[in-house]
Amino acid sequence: MSTNTMRRLTGASSRLLAATALALAATALALAPTLALAQPQTGTEDGEWRYLGGDAGNTRFSALDQINRSNFADLEQAWIWRSDNFGPNLDYFSRATPIYVDGALYTVATPRRQVISIDPRTGENLWTFREPETIRHQRSPRQAYGKGVAYAEVNGRGVIYITTPGFFLWALDAKTGLPLENWGSAFPVGGYPETGVIDLIPKLVEDWSPWQDYVVAGGSYDADYGIPRELGMVTASAPPIVVNGVVVVLVGHQPSYGQTRMENVPGDIMGFDAETGEFLWKFHSIPRPGEVGHETWLNDAWKFSGDISTWAPASADPELGLVYMVTNASTVQSYAGHRPGDNLFGGSVLALDVKTGERRWHYQIHHSDQWNYDLPTPPMLMDLTVDGQRIPALIQNTKQGLVFAFNRETGEPIWPIEERPVMQTQVPGNWTSPTQPYPTWPEPVDPIANEGLTEEFVIDYTPELKEEAMMILSGYQVGGLYVPALPQDHGNDYINNVGCLGAGNVIPHPPVGDPSTGMMYNSHSRSCFAPGFMRPTNGVDRDNPNYPKPGEGGVTPNSTPTTGRTVVDWLPGGGGGLPTIDGLRLFKPMDSQLTAYNMNSGDKSWSLPVGPTPENIKNHPRLAGIDVPESGGLGWSIQMATGDVLVQARAMSEGGVQFAPDEDPLTLNARDKFTGEVLASVPLPAPAQYGMMTYMHEGQQYIVVQIGSSRTDFPGGLVAYRLP
Repeated sequence: MSTNTMRRLTGASSRLLAATALALAATALALAPTLALAQPQTGTEDGEWRYLGGDAGNTRFSALDQINRSNFADLEQAWIWRSDNFGPNLDYFSRATPIYVDGALYTVATPRRQVISIDPRTGENLWTFREPETIRHQRSPRQAYGKGVAYAEVNGRGVIYITTPGFFLWALDAKTGLPLENWGSAFPVGGYPETGVIDLIPKLVEDWSPWQDYVVAGGSYDADYGIPRELGMVTASAPPIVVNGVVVVLVGHQPSYGQTRMENVPGDIMGFDAETGEFLWKFHSIPRPGEVGHETWLNDAWKFSGDISTWAPASADPELGLVYMVTNASTVQSYAGHRPGDNLFGGSVLALDVKTGERRWHYQIHHSDQWNYDLPTPPMLMDLTVDGQRIPALIQNTKQGLVFAFNRETGEPIWPIEERPVMQTQVPGNWTSPTQPYPTWPEPVDPIANEGLTEEFVIDYTPELKEEAMMILSGYQVGGLYVPALPQDHGNDYINNVGCLGAGNVIPHPPVGDPSTGMMYNSHSRSCFAPGFMRPTNGVDRDNPNYPKPGEGGVTPNSTPTTGRTVVDWLPGGGGGLPTIDGLRLFKPMDSQLTAYNMNSGDKSWSLPVGPTPENIKNHPRLAGIDVPESGGLGWSIQMATGDVLVQARAMSEGGVQFAPDEDPLTLNARDKFTGEVLASVPLPAPAQYGMMTYMHEGQQYIVVQIGSSRTDFPGGLVAYRLP
């Protein structure tokens, strides 16, 4: 192998001696153990599906077994629910998994994030609720990323809770959909009820110094517009979670890699009383002076930095009284020169006391994110038996393809985690962490995550192809997960850095756990890349000229503007990209892979491709006559675990891109949990999306799959199956 293709640890080799010490320092910071004991996690109960992920631990597991391997092929379509009538334009995405509780289904739909109650036997609407219009909703990013609703029983009454894009918290009567009486406070904009809603912005910003300075300078709060653009922008992309009488509200932001200015609102987490709506507590996602983690914000960056939001759903252990969430990066994501340091609590797993909001423990999965490596899936809670010892576990999967496992009570890693040196930035004024955490066990979903595109992973269908690939790569610096972007006109003797991910985007295909067996199922796809180059801004803003004026509406999540005042020094400037060989990727493809772990041991049980190898590989002229190994198809695998099968389907979409179905039929499959073998299948009317769920209603089990695709002209919706 050429020396140019070997891993070069630029700027990090001098820090090898510090790696061990850093590993110890990065271990979860735990307070005294709780008095409560973690109770066994068993998945959903009583045939219900009370949370977005089935149970509070987000396993997406149900023990229901009326539908099983012996009769799965007999399933019939019970009903289809479509979102056609819930907005002016067809929405082809279904981004919310329904819940089922007390004889009804509840979900959200379309960018309006309307709440719908659905008859679980017929699929007919029982009631709908839509938030009155505001300018701040028109301005809000991530409108269609609601993912679902939360539920709780308050004084014997079922209540649905939802956080909307405009950043309101609603409490709705589960039977009628009407806003709850004597809950929250009146909102001073026409069309809003007197009760049942909380404007979350005032509590979010009241102790934030830029807001205080704004008020002192004569600024006032426009409840219809929301936060002034020069200060920031905030939304919600996941439902709240209700734990032990507390509604925990999560904050979302527009991804900061699209921004040019460094200031924004911090994504502080808040708790409210489920019965009254009373504000209870706030946790600062960017630590203030005297708080744990404040020292990781150099240059006083904590004063102006924003984001560090919790836009993925949360999990909880009610017996321990802990709520768990994961966070993303700070503003701006692609450059950290203005925010040097590890930047807690960005890229972290957080465990908070649900009654007080106090940090019980945390672990930072990656330091100072500059790669868009936010944690997009909720922590998964399962009980494991490791070396004969029962451990209440929290498992966190990452975009990088790494699997972290902790004791969810104490935060201690179940298996050791190492701090390893990584490449360092060459962008003048930027800051990168000298090391990053790597679990020593379990192994990554894709082994390429360890060292990157080494010779082992180079395309080798023919000796000629491998030789060409190696020649191309000899002009690059090959790294692993954390290769930094180079500055334009960098002057190195290599073209660019090359990095690889083992999982890709795990947002639309969350992992699934099976507490009855200790198995975990992870959908993933290999991706190698050469980052775009960074360019100096010279103080020139890169704003969106098409952003409408207040009140004009028409804003989509992708047209949301940057916020803040101060233009950062460096931003992505384009270029980069990894060449191909006549359209063939330089690395052995691993598309749409499904991998199973036995988490009691951490071993992989099986791994297999899902879907047929794409035509551009299978029928490529340079591969004529070659038996090309199956690589998996386009899109992703989504799944849930039930009594004796893994229920699985393909999602033909990635982000906003939707693929045309290939020669494989659109099917809902029953797979063997321990081998991955397809046992039986039934047809789907459209590609699956995001997730699925199951419930028992009037003695009959149903399976509901989220579906939709512009390529099949089917709007975002739901399809339900049951036995004859």
